[in-house]
Amino acid sequence: MTTSLDRPTGRRHIATDVLLVLGLVGCVTLGATITIPGLSQPEEDWPAVVLAAVSCLVQLKARNHPRAALVVCAGCTVATVALGYVLTPLLLAPLMISLFWLATGTDPRTSSVWGGATIAVVVTTAVADQPTTEMLVLRTVGPVLWLLLPLVGGSRNRLRRAYVDSVHARASYAERTREEEARLRVAEERMRIARELHDVVAHHMAVANAQAGTARHLARTHPDQAQQLLDELTATTSSALLELRATVGVLRSHGDDPDADSLEPAPGLDRLPELIATCESAGVQVTVTTAGEPRPLSPGVDLTAYRIIQEALTNVTKHGAGKGATVRLTYSDSRLLISVTNEGGALAAAVPGGGYGLMGMRERAHSVGGDLHAGPRPEGGFEVATALPLHPLAPDEDEALL
Repeated sequence: MTTSLDRPTGRRHIATDVLLVLGLVGCVTLGATITIPGLSQPEEDWPAVVLAAVSCLVQLKARNHPRAALVVCAGCTVATVALGYVLTPLLLAPLMISLFWLATGTDPRTSSVWGGATIAVVVTTAVADQPTTEMLVLRTVGPVLWLLLPLVGGSRNRLRRAYVDSVHARASYAERTREEEARLRVAEERMRIARELHDVVAHHMAVANAQAGTARHLARTHPDQAQQLLDELTATTSSALLELRATVGVLRSHGDDPDADSLEPAPGLDRLPELIATCESAGVQVTVTTAGEPRPLSPGVDLTAYRIIQEALTNVTKHGAGKGATVRLTYSDSRLLISVTNEGGALAAAVPGGGYGLMGMRERAHSVGGDLHAGPRPEGGFEVATALPLHPLAPDEDEALL
């Protein structure tokens, strides 16, 4: 396995390698001149210097080609030992550097096999060159320890690099995850805003259209009733503008915005009578029944219940053809059941294409841990039924139920 050991490449590493080569040449040249009493040594130093120069030059490629550099360096070291030079740490310096790059750039098995073979060849050559027992420790134990040192250091360096790479990988993954999560939150917020705007605009505009059409029809024959409808139309459009201002104002407000406190609170079931009155002014008779003891709802569930009823009655207003609607609220120990029924099949017009209205109702119900069903009734007409928790489940509780 050929591995690039340093990520940053270029002039900086070339200069570092050149300085390393010059330092190694100096070490080997000095090591070739060292003499030990009792051991014979060649009189000329230049063979060791030449072999040292070759061993040092291959270090320029040792980072990317550790095996090839080790073979060349080991061959030069063995030749140096065969010539009778004493195996000192200075003479072994190029081979030690090659073993370091081998342990850094290859897997543990490769570095163990190649490193062990290299040490065995060098020590065997040293013993075979001078088989006497004199200075046996210097020729065997010493080189083994010195050559094991770079293998251990290179292995630690490889582990450190692997750890740093894993840290960078985790950081990069975390960064990508944060970006994806941010995009997901933005998309969810856009969907929430789209639902709010759709509910506000669709409901009020449908009621306003029905009021305006009825007023136009009664203008000649019943001017008093037409005037009353026009007054109610003004109230409807004013309410629409207020809700739009509140919805858009939430997007523009900040924590230090002085106008933030003046925004209208989110609607809930306490405003259901106003909603019913608005629908009745558009000609839709709405009957509301309640079963069970009303219980307090969390703000999110309260808003969701109101918006689902509002959207269902909006569809009745647009497609009801004069038919009325029935809203039934059933409170249980942990859930609120809501059903909106229409005798004339008004809501069916939204089913074939899915519709943003039904889609928005389902999304609202699911967002608080509830569910919603919409479709024709066996006995005729259309029904929207939803079951909402009195308080939305936390994510951990929701997963536990699954």
